[in-house]
Amino acid sequence: MKANEYRNLTTAELEQNVTSLKEELFNLRFQLATGQLETTSRIKQVRKDIARAKTVLRQRELGIG
Repeated sequence: MKANEYRNLTTAELEQNVTSLKEELFNLRFQLATGQLETTSRIKQVRKDIARAKTVLRQRELGIG
């Protein structure tokens, strides 16, 4: 998801999205540790999505953008 798409979501939806992304990241790391993960690039993608969502949340807290 792009940052503009995150900005269109409500704050509650963003928080829910961050939670689900963290769960997905946990599962991906678990799969990596057990040798079942096929696409390792997904870990990087999920981490960046979490960062984007948290950035938009923080901007809303500060009243920016």
